[in-house]
Amino acid sequence: MVLVTGGVRSGKSSFAEALAARLAGAGGPVTYLATSEANDPEMAARVAAHRAARPAAWTTIECPLDVGAALRAASQPAPHVVLLDCVTFWVSNLLFSVEGLGGTTPEGLGDFSKDFIAPALEREVGDRVVDAVADLLAALGETGATLIAVTNEVGLGVVPEYPIARLYRDELGRVNRRLAEAADSVYLLVAGVPLEVKSLAAPWPGPSRDAPAPDPSSPPLSSLREEDKESQA
Repeated sequence: MVLVTGGVRSGKSSFAEALAARLAGAGGPVTYLATSEANDPEMAARVAAHRAARPAAWTTIECPLDVGAALRAASQPAPHVVLLDCVTFWVSNLLFSVEGLGGTTPEGLGDFSKDFIAPALEREVGDRVVDAVADLLAALGETGATLIAVTNEVGLGVVPEYPIARLYRDELGRVNRRLAEAADSVYLLVAGVPLEVKSLAAPWPGPSRDAPAPDPSSPPLSSLREEDKESQA
């Protein structure tokens, strides 16, 4: 798996498509897993532009929610290069599929309430996202496909005003960490320049001789449900 991340209009999709074409080879099959839904004229125009930019020979599977099943279907009869674009919309769709958070499509997104979301509802969202990511990674292991997944960095700016936006930011951040952990390569696009950051990563610091022993009851750093105290700063 290759994870491609970066900011808006940083060149993520163009880079991922070029990488998919190179990995597939001349005329090799590529399946595009599309997670966005054309719920308004602006999104319809964006979807049309993406489709027009892709090679006509590529196969497209629309999968706003069940990406794991789509990857399994794409890998029949034989595994090949699969491009998932994008994780950002996928997580949004999963969040809004939870009853009480907008139904199956995020309609009326400008009408957010500033009321806090019930902890039980947040846990339901988190569990649904965790299960979906686990199924995707299981499908990747089962099929032997080459997966290129495109996502966004959404937590580098100001803290969102609305609770639902903060919940979305946190869930996508956890998903990005889990996918990066499982990926063979992670590319960060900065102003159109791709940087392979996983090979440059410093080792995670272990406990020093003066540091207290870790609490065995604490969740592992790789857990998607780990509390992100820094996100509340």
